[in-house]
Amino acid sequence: MDKRPVQPVPAVRPAGFTDPPVGDGSERYAQQRVDWRSCRDGLECAEVVVPLDYHKPDDTAITLAVARRPSAGRSRRGSLFINPGGPGVSGIDYVRSFDRTGLEAFDVVGWDPRGVGASTPIQCADSAQVDRFLAMDGSPDTSVERTALVQASREFGLSCLKRSGPLLSHVSTVETARDLDLLRRLVGEEKLTYFGSSYGTAIGARFADLFPATVGRMVLDGAVDITEGGTTQAEGFDRAFTSFAAWCASRSCSLGSSRSAVESGVARLLDRLDAAPLEVGRRQLTQQLAVTAVVFVLYGNERTWSYLVAALEAAIRDGDGGALLALADRYNERGSDGQYGQSTYAFPAITCLDSDKGGIRQADKDLAAVVKKAPTLGPYLGPNYLCPMWPVPAAPDPGRPTARDAAPIVVIGTTGDPATPYQNAVGMARQLDSAVLLTLKGEGHLAYGQSQCVQRQVRAYLVDGVVPKDGAVC
Repeated sequence: MDKRPVQPVPAVRPAGFTDPPVGDGSERYAQQRVDWRSCRDGLECAEVVVPLDYHKPDDTAITLAVARRPSAGRSRRGSLFINPGGPGVSGIDYVRSFDRTGLEAFDVVGWDPRGVGASTPIQCADSAQVDRFLAMDGSPDTSVERTALVQASREFGLSCLKRSGPLLSHVSTVETARDLDLLRRLVGEEKLTYFGSSYGTAIGARFADLFPATVGRMVLDGAVDITEGGTTQAEGFDRAFTSFAAWCASRSCSLGSSRSAVESGVARLLDRLDAAPLEVGRRQLTQQLAVTAVVFVLYGNERTWSYLVAALEAAIRDGDGGALLALADRYNERGSDGQYGQSTYAFPAITCLDSDKGGIRQADKDLAAVVKKAPTLGPYLGPNYLCPMWPVPAAPDPGRPTARDAAPIVVIGTTGDPATPYQNAVGMARQLDSAVLLTLKGEGHLAYGQSQCVQRQVRAYLVDGVVPKDGAVC
């Protein structure tokens, strides 16, 4: 199948659909008053409305949830918008956890993007269907397994269309960037001050391309690929797994006395799970869930790798898959009650709306290319059939962002980052006209939270406008 099986959009109104503000056209939204109120953890919360479709601002509106941690002290410097990425992760939760040491003069503002969390959310399958989908063989070895994965991918997408209706066609990154500009106006900022992590860098880069004159100070940590020729996540995680295996062997772990021995031992476990999943209570640790557990821990660095060693040891030595299953559940945001976090639905909805890379045949070709570059872990990651089977068309291609005439943008990359490989930060810094590159030599996803050197330079830039030297290394 070379084209998406696009389906008619049902006339459903998900929670958060509402009428637009009084007035006409797009400007009616800029006249809203943001009614901040106290909410938990010392934050202030509010709701605003934005057009479902910016091309039809007089039609349906949707609701966005926003939160801020007010500035401390008397020297307020305005609003610092932050986004944690995902796509699909809650920006409100990010405000709660964000370390604002040295940035206390800012109101730190986060929002759940359209389709996410407390904003008008994407809704999809029930938890039992998600359990089956996430546990099934994601790297099919036979035509029967391949057909089953294609069909399950199609059914998942259809469940999202059935419950989310027209929202499924309006959660693109371009629309989120337009929402961000409206939020900037609503809180009274002439320029945007912004810190975006991971996929949050895509939002920032797209904003800077759409609204270069309103870019104030922008930091993009853990850059995604905006060049369409960067390094894939599969390659990033493959490299991280190789680093983990070498680290494990150097510490005489029980998984193997050499890097290759550790890699082979884990591969044997994954191969066994493909044929015979491990029973864990009423559930099973399948190959796919074990791969998910490995990937989850590889987001971290050497400080967290010991958890993966212990979980793999229990599965290999004792046949106990409980620890690996628990890690997979954390990655998949599956609670103890069996319910899934909303990002389980928002992530594919946003990703597939932004992506139009062809059909099933192209997905198979992409996987073959990935396996050549990521031969250790790549074969177990499997093809992406979800987007080729998505039931709505991809959003129009906005082109590569260049942010011409924008103020300086600081792009940060970590050399051993598995989820947003370092080469993508290099590419983003080259492509965005005003960008400078700040590098952290280290492992793990994202730099700001693990490096005081990076923190000092980011804070000096955001507070005092001191732009790091292009090519600076921490």
